[in-house]
Amino acid sequence: MNHRVLVLNGPNLRRLGTREPDVYGSASFEDLTALCRDAGRRLGLEVEVRQTDDEAEMIRWVHEAADERLPVVINPAAFTHYSYALRDALAQLNGPLVEVHISNPAAREEFRHTSVVAGVATGTIAGFGFMSYVLALQAVAELLAENAGDAGRAARA
Repeated sequence: MNHRVLVLNGPNLRRLGTREPDVYGSASFEDLTALCRDAGRRLGLEVEVRQTDDEAEMIRWVHEAADERLPVVINPAAFTHYSYALRDALAQLNGPLVEVHISNPAAREEFRHTSVVAGVATGTIAGFGFMSYVLALQAVAELLAENAGDAGRAARA
């Protein structure tokens, strides 16, 4: 059975390929979407990639994931640094939550060094370009497999 995973992307990420290519590379958001879906197929995951510039829409998607008990990979983009509303929504998730960043925020401007999301995330992967998403999906697949194994052991006990 394929597990559904939401890959959520915050502000300006649809502009990949044209936005600061020296920081984010020249590949497009469509390239990122294809990469995530392909990685998901290889890992037995049904990956749904979304992007919004709207904080309220992002929060609605997180509520959807909480209600459906879906794992989430999220690049909150600028929301990372200040959105306590997003952080509080993410804290409601029941499954794996992996924060991703294409660049390494700790190696950039000081305001990017703080993530209000990291404290509620299962883990954070940053600085590996689009590969950050692939690594995050691998982590989700491993965590889901571990949880399935734990559930199976508990049922047999």
